[in-house]
Amino acid sequence: MRLGVFMLAVATAAPLAAQTRVEEISIAELDARLAAGKATSQGLTRAYLARIAAMDRKGPALHAVIALNPDALAAARASDARRRAGHPLGPLDGIPVLIKDNIETADPIATTAGSLALKDNVTGRDAPLVARLRAGGAVILGKTNLSEWANIRSNHSMSGWSAVGGLVRNPYALDRTACGSSSGSGAAVAASFAAAAVGTETDGSVVCPSAMNGLVGLKPTLGLVSRTHVVPISHSQDTPGPMARGVADVAILLDGMVGFDPADPASRNIQYVAAHSYAADLKRASLRGVRIAVLHPDMPEAMKPAYAAALAVLKAQGAVLVDVDMPKLDGLGEAETQVLHTELKADLDAYLATTPPTVKTRTLADVIAFNQANATAEMPFFGQETFLEAAKTNGLADPEYLGALAKLRRLAGKQGIDAMLAQANATLIVAPTYGLPWLSDTVSGDGGEGPSASQLPAVSGYPHLTVPMGLVKGLPVGLSFIATAMGDQTVLDAGYVYEQASRARVAPRYLPVADVAPGAAPEHE
Repeated sequence: MRLGVFMLAVATAAPLAAQTRVEEISIAELDARLAAGKATSQGLTRAYLARIAAMDRKGPALHAVIALNPDALAAARASDARRRAGHPLGPLDGIPVLIKDNIETADPIATTAGSLALKDNVTGRDAPLVARLRAGGAVILGKTNLSEWANIRSNHSMSGWSAVGGLVRNPYALDRTACGSSSGSGAAVAASFAAAAVGTETDGSVVCPSAMNGLVGLKPTLGLVSRTHVVPISHSQDTPGPMARGVADVAILLDGMVGFDPADPASRNIQYVAAHSYAADLKRASLRGVRIAVLHPDMPEAMKPAYAAALAVLKAQGAVLVDVDMPKLDGLGEAETQVLHTELKADLDAYLATTPPTVKTRTLADVIAFNQANATAEMPFFGQETFLEAAKTNGLADPEYLGALAKLRRLAGKQGIDAMLAQANATLIVAPTYGLPWLSDTVSGDGGEGPSASQLPAVSGYPHLTVPMGLVKGLPVGLSFIATAMGDQTVLDAGYVYEQASRARVAPRYLPVADVAPGAAPEHE
């Protein structure tokens, strides 16, 4: 059914979109075209569908989109009618966006988390974040591929692969990883399959695919965006986040997603400001006199000039840079593993209990049995060791879990990010987001070398923004901005100033291998 929906939609769209250009066009520019009558939402939607038809299963075959929404054109027609009547709903009205396929939408397509166990999970529910996007007029174009079960099934997994969607390919070098469980969202937005997309992160799955696909991505403060009706891993760390080609677009999408959700306990800890607009506040962004704590982690030699150049841009914009060292945080990794395993079992069991009767896997144990019974399709490249470990945990009242959770929050927050900011008397931390995209490897799984900035903000629930830092050996790298809880505007402002001054982002060329030197890699045919 899902493949049929996909092929029908792209076949309908392809011949009708030749005159509408959407590649590398920002949300603000699309909105301006719509407002001026130079474009229609139907035209934009058909144009994006045509790009997907030409490039997702054919051409570079990115496998970034897992299913298309058969109701997308109807939503686009409704948006056009509102504009003709003079009643647009805001900057997202008529703008096509993609949603990661672990986030429920009320459309007649399943929410699978990439697993065949959820192929019939057509819930008829909008996650609150999706409902808010629709209320702002956004056109839900479809669902993006992902690392199956958000990359939690195995420690030997291959990022970007799912049994439902296959392997996502990086638009900059097709043999390289698109990284993280939001890999499809990353590759799709880099390839201009939509104006922007929503990903999710537990630890790195928004910022890694953003950095490695040449995008801006925000992991917001935990609770700022609702997690209800999102296939879970960990209620302590999971959060949806916006991904786009520029900071302003990320801010616009964030504005459309933020809001209180009484069903999400993390939402109750947030003080929402109804009139606040993250996008509007970017106009006042400045780094003059802003003190920034700078980390210098081990990184590939080839990345060092790019990082040095990024720091020089920040300094030229008036920032005061103060070098800091990463504190010694013994036991952080072990505590995070304990927490994620325990919460995975509890949270996934709770989610599966709410799915339709068509879904036969009602617990983690059922999913494990399903994978074993369907091993050829589900486990051709890696197993489910993490699921097996999670199944052994003893619930949310387990003293070992509670001790690990308290330790984790203390190490990541007070003794981690907070301590570094205090040491530098700073409001922000900057660091390279990750190393270079590694080769997709069906034998050995994920590899790669270099830094990772994701763990501390993921564990603490603090905001983490990555912004393109240019290309290294033909591959995208990102610059991270990290602040304390509710510092989302702070990281967006800093990232925006850096982005506007550096203009470091380079569009993808869909090369078969990385262009390590001028002319070294042939164009994809």
